[in-house]
Amino acid sequence: MKRFLLPLIAFVALVVFLGVGLHRDPREVPSPLVGKPAPNFSLTQLQAPEKTISPKDMEGKVWLLNVWASWCVACREEHPILLDFSKLGVVPIVGLNYKDGRKEGVDLLQQFGDPYQLSAFDADGRVGIDYGVYGVPETFVIDKRGVIRYKHIGPVTPEVLSDKLIPLIKELNRA
Repeated sequence: MKRFLLPLIAFVALVVFLGVGLHRDPREVPSPLVGKPAPNFSLTQLQAPEKTISPKDMEGKVWLLNVWASWCVACREEHPILLDFSKLGVVPIVGLNYKDGRKEGVDLLQQFGDPYQLSAFDADGRVGIDYGVYGVPETFVIDKRGVIRYKHIGPVTPEVLSDKLIPLIKELNRA
C-alpha cells in the first residue's frame, strides 16, 4: 500500500499545479522590473537617426513605452487603439522599434499613422533585453521618477486602456 502512496501524492500535486496554471492569464506575467528604475539607454530615433532618445528625456512625466515591430501581427492589431489613445493627449507614448529594419518601421508609421511622440530604434534588441521583453508588443507605464509601475504583455486593447492603463496613469499624475 505504501508504494502507491508516494506516486498518488505526486499525481495529486501535479493535477493541482496544472489546474492553477490553466486558470491564470498568460498576459499577467509578473515582471521583476516593476517597482524598479527603468533601464537606461540612448538610442537613435527611428525617424530622425541623427537624434537620440533616452528615458532621462522623459523625467518628470508619466509615460508609456510601447515595444513594437513592423513584422509583428499583434502590433498591427493594437496600432489603431494606440493611435486613438495618443490623440487624447493623456500621456506621451514612446515607441521602441524592436529588432526591425529602420525603413520597415518608418514605412509602417507612414502607412497607418504614428501614435508615438517618437520612436527609439532598437535594431539588435539589446534594450528590449534590458527591459525583459520576450515578445512584442509589450507596454510599460513609467512614472515621473523613471520607475516602471506596470508591464502589459500583448496588444493593448480598449479594455486594458480603460481598466488598467488610464486609471494608473491618472493616479501617477496626481502623485
